[in-house]
Amino acid sequence: MENSFLLFSLVGFLAQLVDGALGMAYGVVASSVLLSFGVAPAVASATTHFAEVFTTGASAGSHIWNRNVNWKMFAALAPAGVIGGVLGTYVLTSFDGDVLKPFIALYLAVAGVWIVARGLAGPVTLREPTARALAPLGGAGGFIDAVGGGGWGPSVTTALIGSGAAPRTTIGTVNTAEFFLTVAVSAAFLTALLTGNWEAGGITGHLAAAGGLIVGGVLAAPLAGYVVKIIPARQLMLTVGVLILCLAVYQTWRLI
Repeated sequence: MENSFLLFSLVGFLAQLVDGALGMAYGVVASSVLLSFGVAPAVASATTHFAEVFTTGASAGSHIWNRNVNWKMFAALAPAGVIGGVLGTYVLTSFDGDVLKPFIALYLAVAGVWIVARGLAGPVTLREPTARALAPLGGAGGFIDAVGGGGWGPSVTTALIGSGAAPRTTIGTVNTAEFFLTVAVSAAFLTALLTGNWEAGGITGHLAAAGGLIVGGVLAAPLAGYVVKIIPARQLMLTVGVLILCLAVYQTWRLI
């Protein structure tokens, strides 16, 4: 892993370009690649979230600059996501979080089919979700993200766009809220490590991978805010749906 800086720079660049433009995939892609190298799930999640502190910060700045953020939606999502993420970190560092993976794969498959069907049905009807629905969604998304090493975008962006929220502002808002989630989750992992509640064996051996993910992600982040601004809502919805289906197939393949 010490010689993997360039590889993970490329992974980070491509993953963040997709994540910033479609509202998902950075955490899932980065943690999946780490797991394929034999990294333990908790260590993979911690490494990915540490890198995401920098990449989501850059992505949030890009979306704010391009006016892709719905601040009312943000105010409901971000605090709930932080609470869910901290709780998920506790679960991951205390128990086996793999039991949730089949349910996440099923959720992605159903949501992907629903979003593609909506995109193909004709003109996209947009409606803003209520604050009452945003808080529990943010909490669940933060929990899934921490336990799975990624999942904030696939769970939150999927649900909001599937319910009719505007793709552009949804993606920008979810990406901006994710910065606060990753900071909280990273702090929770660090607290668990320092207090002795978690034995993160070998985590220092993955610093090159984390560095590569950070550099590649930060370089790609400014591009994504502009891309999502210029793509029509229907095309964006179809692209998100296809990506979600691909993630569902991949997650199912890994489980099998």
